[in-house]
Amino acid sequence: MSWINGPLLGFDTETTGTNTDTDRIVTAALVFSTGPGRAGETVATWLIDPGVEIPEAAARVHGISTAHAQQYGVPSRPALEEIAARLTEALQQGTPIVAFNGSFDLRIIEAELTRHDLPTLADRLGHDIAPVIDPLVLDRGLDRFRKGKRTLSAVMEHYGVQADGTMHTADVDVSMTLDVLRAMAEKFPEVGGTELPELHKKQIELHRAWAENFNEFLKKKGKTPDASTTWPL
Repeated sequence: MSWINGPLLGFDTETTGTNTDTDRIVTAALVFSTGPGRAGETVATWLIDPGVEIPEAAARVHGISTAHAQQYGVPSRPALEEIAARLTEALQQGTPIVAFNGSFDLRIIEAELTRHDLPTLADRLGHDIAPVIDPLVLDRGLDRFRKGKRTLSAVMEHYGVQADGTMHTADVDVSMTLDVLRAMAEKFPEVGGTELPELHKKQIELHRAWAENFNEFLKKKGKTPDASTTWPL
């Protein structure tokens, strides 16, 4: 049986901004999925008081204001420990972490764990964070020349995935990401046909090729070529 038909753990965060070194996690979701559809999902979510102001621009994206987080959120440290423990347990059992633009979510949680003097995922595992499956990396690599945006909403539309909740809430985004991955595996059989360790390595190569190409594009536009060539961290 292909891993695509086995257990998957989807992961997403909503944050105070886009800087993985300095911004904070506001909400997080883990969706353990045993098969297609919502019936096969077990959802865990966290609303966190990050201890800093949530910029209005970020609040407009995910709908969580500073006041709301302060009133209803839990402190960062215990929430981060719970999230990290569940991610680590899944990876130790061979369950892949599925995240759209997963580099962002993994980098920010590693930074947050370090900030709160907690062991990072890599520390807990004793090796690199793997296996990780990132539908964004796969889509860029397997359908390189398709024009248009590669946001989650755009990729959903391309693969015929319908939203069944409010986007930019972490749990809905995770469920949609899992649906996109399964739709992608139907279109590209090599996704499900590749063993997880090899697929993880393949994504490292696909991301590097995309980033190098994108950096060349930025240079030609007179912009700073700042796309990281490493994945997932």
